[in-house]
Amino acid sequence: MALFPAFSGISDSDRGRRKDLEWLSNRSFRSDVALNLHQRSADRETLSSSPASLQKPEEEVDYDVKSKKKKKKEKKKRKKEKKRSRGGSESGSDSDTVYPSDLLKKKEEITERVECVSEGKFVWLDDLQTPTDQPFCIDRRADPANWEYRSLYRGDIARYRRKGSSALGLDSRTQAVCWDDSVQDKKRVDRKPERYFHPSVQQLLRSDTLAVFPDARPTVPADPASFLPLPPCPELQAASPQPAVSCVDPLGVYDGSTALYLEGRGQPEPRAEAQQQTGANGAALLTVRVEEFNRKLRENPTDTDLWMDFIRFQDTLCGASGVFSGPEGDAESRRLSVRALLERKVSIVERALDSNPGSVELKLERLRLCGELWEPSALLKEWKKLVFIHPNSASLWSSYLLFTQSQFSTFSVSKVIAVYGKCLSTLSAVQDSSMVSHPPLAGTEEDMLEIFLLQCHFLRQAGHSEKAVSLFQALLDFTFHKPDSVKHLSTRQQVEFFEPFWDSGEPWVGERGARGWRAWMLQQERGGWVIPPEPEEEDEEDQDECEIRDKTQPKWKIWLEVEASREANHWLPWRPDKTKGQSEEDCEDPDRQVLFDDIGPSLIRVESADLKLRLLLSFLRFLGLPDPSAPPPCSLLLDDPALLDLSPDPERPLTSYYLPLTGVSAVGHMTYLSDCRKKAGLCKAGEEFVKNVLEQMLPLFPPQDRTALSLCWIQYEKLKVRRCVCSGDKKRTKVQVKRSKRVAKRLLKQPENRGSLCLWREYGHMEWIVGNVEEGRRVFDTALSVGGALGLRDHALCELCLLYAQLEVEQTCRGGAESSGAPPTGSRAVHILTKLAEGANYTPFSGQITPVALLKARKAYEQAVSAAAGCGKPRSALIGCFGLFQYLTVGVDAADAVFAEARVRLMSSLSSSAESDVSLRDCEAVCVQHVELLRLHSSISAFPLSRLRLALTEALTHLPCSAPLWHLYLLAESRYHSAGRARRFFHSVARGNQSIVPHLFAVTAEQQRKQQLDSVMRSGLPADALSALPETGLSNRIRSLFEVAVATEQGAHCPLLWRMYMNFTVRNGDTERGRGIFYKALQDVPWAKGLYVDAVQLFPERVQEFLDLLVEKELRLRAPMEEVEILLEE
Repeated sequence: MALFPAFSGISDSDRGRRKDLEWLSNRSFRSDVALNLHQRSADRETLSSSPASLQKPEEEVDYDVKSKKKKKKEKKKRKKEKKRSRGGSESGSDSDTVYPSDLLKKKEEITERVECVSEGKFVWLDDLQTPTDQPFCIDRRADPANWEYRSLYRGDIARYRRKGSSALGLDSRTQAVCWDDSVQDKKRVDRKPERYFHPSVQQLLRSDTLAVFPDARPTVPADPASFLPLPPCPELQAASPQPAVSCVDPLGVYDGSTALYLEGRGQPEPRAEAQQQTGANGAALLTVRVEEFNRKLRENPTDTDLWMDFIRFQDTLCGASGVFSGPEGDAESRRLSVRALLERKVSIVERALDSNPGSVELKLERLRLCGELWEPSALLKEWKKLVFIHPNSASLWSSYLLFTQSQFSTFSVSKVIAVYGKCLSTLSAVQDSSMVSHPPLAGTEEDMLEIFLLQCHFLRQAGHSEKAVSLFQALLDFTFHKPDSVKHLSTRQQVEFFEPFWDSGEPWVGERGARGWRAWMLQQERGGWVIPPEPEEEDEEDQDECEIRDKTQPKWKIWLEVEASREANHWLPWRPDKTKGQSEEDCEDPDRQVLFDDIGPSLIRVESADLKLRLLLSFLRFLGLPDPSAPPPCSLLLDDPALLDLSPDPERPLTSYYLPLTGVSAVGHMTYLSDCRKKAGLCKAGEEFVKNVLEQMLPLFPPQDRTALSLCWIQYEKLKVRRCVCSGDKKRTKVQVKRSKRVAKRLLKQPENRGSLCLWREYGHMEWIVGNVEEGRRVFDTALSVGGALGLRDHALCELCLLYAQLEVEQTCRGGAESSGAPPTGSRAVHILTKLAEGANYTPFSGQITPVALLKARKAYEQAVSAAAGCGKPRSALIGCFGLFQYLTVGVDAADAVFAEARVRLMSSLSSSAESDVSLRDCEAVCVQHVELLRLHSSISAFPLSRLRLALTEALTHLPCSAPLWHLYLLAESRYHSAGRARRFFHSVARGNQSIVPHLFAVTAEQQRKQQLDSVMRSGLPADALSALPETGLSNRIRSLFEVAVATEQGAHCPLLWRMYMNFTVRNGDTERGRGIFYKALQDVPWAKGLYVDAVQLFPERVQEFLDLLVEKELRLRAPMEEVEILLEE
């Protein structure tokens, strides 16, 4: 028998021919056994295909699964035993016993193997012998996963992608196929709720919002029913009339969420889809803007403003979500993102410079951006190269000076002074046309004066007050007493002629007996100077008090007292008194002497009459005199904590902000944040110096300017009187009132000041402040009798009548006559305002006022206000008089309407460059008067505070730098428990403005709330202490506000802001962080001596380290610690 049954029918002849293949034959094969095996397999196949075998209950299925697992374990166990037996047989145990049962099992295994082969097997398609063979097989092995998961394995399902939505063989005009794509089921991941600080939430907040329009309202039928019809449900409208039938919902009775639950799927996340859609829309809008910028820049590459807008637009791209945003995560990722943004901006600037190589603005932007990318040495080299290429650009020099004095690693006072001198001498050469290569630009003279004033304030903040005062003295002599013989020379040559006068020992401006440069040079030409002997005057002032009052205090406190005392008394430059035989060697402190090399390079030519007046007024402001016409100072000069003092004056609700503070400390007033002392005026030598300056400089100005200087002087005297009255020292107040009255009367006796209503107004106000109400009324009535006939056309008369009427209203309210809330028409204030509108000679108040006179006055006010709207003259006093008149005669609503209309007109006139300064001051004055009047009315009668808040918010939106308005806003918001509205308003104003003032007052508001909260929590009786609601997180909020403020360009160089930040952090208990803030502040404001003084007070254990740092950076140290120790020993 053949080995293979398929070849059993081969003939014997073939066998004979191939006898060598006999070993392939199988004589033991029997055909009957093969037939039996075939029959048995067929019967088994019939049983397996019967339906009864397929319908197994779940318990049997589970049992089968368990039994199969058990069989697998037994099979593994048998394999291990076979390996052991196999290893034993190899080791030599060949005499194992073979039982008949083992042979029977082997026979059954062979039978099963043959049955499997008969059923078919998997083969590769390439292995088929003939194409007629069936390329299929039947796999009858059960898959338990199908019963367990009730679905096929995803790898067994054929997947395909459809190309297009059409179908072959269909007519596209009459036939179509609707493909219902099912959304792929994604694996559901349980996520934690994302907080507000999560990157995805921040991107969603930064992205542009989509406009949501309301659905169309349903049409109302002509015959409405007796019930209100409800709009149809959107879900029912969107649903199809015949829902799709699924295996889990064959009847279509389940809603979508239930069907998804039965299918084992979750509902889609609409938030993620909305975020994706919003982000996609925001990214699309940003892409459109980028393409628009690129198109405009290709068309007009020389537009520098467009380039700057595109550079600033990169911040928007970086902050937005989408492809333009950088990596977000830890601090290292954020640092890399900031660096990438800077590099992107630098590349844009370099592209812009390729098209605009001469643009100074783009070069400045490049250096500003490279400040964080380059080394300080490389940056300084680039700055020097830039100012060498553009020596005639004053704005470039200002930026270079700010860079020089804010680099702590290379900072020293002598280096900065040298740069200031080089800047002013170079610009002077450009102005004189000595530098032929570069012509002078427009406004060079005014810019030079601004740089000169910045140098003086830099020296004051660094402690070198003597050099700053000497600079002013030298420039005043150089400007007003210049000999005619040197006026045609260049600035450099004039400075060379000025040097002998400075070193001659003659008195300078402000010193007793000063005659000026011109008189000295004329006398030198005639043959020398003869000094007449001056009579010796008795010293009214006693010897200087002992600088150390209490030796038991800590050493650092004693140093603070000595340093402050010397700063207040020794700010004038020391000059040897030849009448007493003194010489330069007699000076105990050599730093008090000022040489010509310290001031010579900074002398400039000031030839314009307006700039000459501005120079003297700036010097007077430097000495502490008020100047209401001065513009708001820049952030570099803000160092006076009194700017943020929120203590109101309840007795003067209408005149509290008559002379507002500027935030710039006067010379001789070294204050630290915890120092509550407010000195009135200067020391005795300083007051004599101010008097000499005014007396020597007044004759050199025309009459109109002399009146302005006299007004500044009398306001200074009034300010000293007011501070003395507030201090409560009656003896000092009496002495100061006597001196100030003497000065005011002497000024009023001058011929050009006898008819000056401004001076009469200040003198009457001074009498009123002291408490002499009747004397003040006589002064006001005398002034009105002199100039009352001018009427509403005179601004000075309107100011006088407004102040007079406001004082009368305050006096009436103080007396309690206005408790009803309706001011009587027969008051003195109404009489004053009515007589002003009549334009006739003024008569003192006698009684009631007729209604006809009131109607005529109201009509005159309306006509005057409408006529003054078109001119550029100041009209704040006229509007204030009209508003107060309406309030006293009609009511608060009429006054509110007058002020609101005037504010709108003044805001619209701010866009005009010709009268922007005048309109700004007028607008601020009108807004302050409006708010003060509303506050007064709310204090005496019921009044909605929402109107007061509305007036404040509208005013501050246009005037974010107004300190009086911010004071009033904080006073109004302090009456509310909720701070959310104020915080949102502060954020909106500070975000859209470059000034640092909104940031300062935002921090002050939060600190005030924290003080209230701390006082309530410490008292233990919240109901009896303050009606404030406790809240948490104020310290973190204040710290965040500080960080946002110092991150701005203006806030980084503001000494007051850094001092407040450091003081708050230490007072809050975090000393280490406060010390870090101090060293961080030194990187931006290393010239501010007040910062070092605050550090000595806050970190007394490191006082010697701070003093060594002062000496290293060449800041003025008047009392070394060694000298203080010697004074303690004495």
